[in-house]
Amino acid sequence: MKKYKVLTDIEESYNELVHKVSWPSKSELANSTVIVMVASIIMAIVIWLVDLAINQIMHLIYNIPAA
Repeated sequence: MKKYKVLTDIEESYNELVHKVSWPSKSELANSTVIVMVASIIMAIVIWLVDLAINQIMHLIYNIPAA
């Protein structure tokens, strides 16, 4: 009986996931998580500062009192 291509693809994907993928250790995962969190906080602060600067510039241009 001929296998359907979809079933063959699923079987190959499963075998690759189980036998060929290298999963990070718990400490590597924790370190990566901390790096992503710190980078996210830094990016949020940069975006907040740019927003404040643009807000001040717009208030200067349109002579609106800053809130």
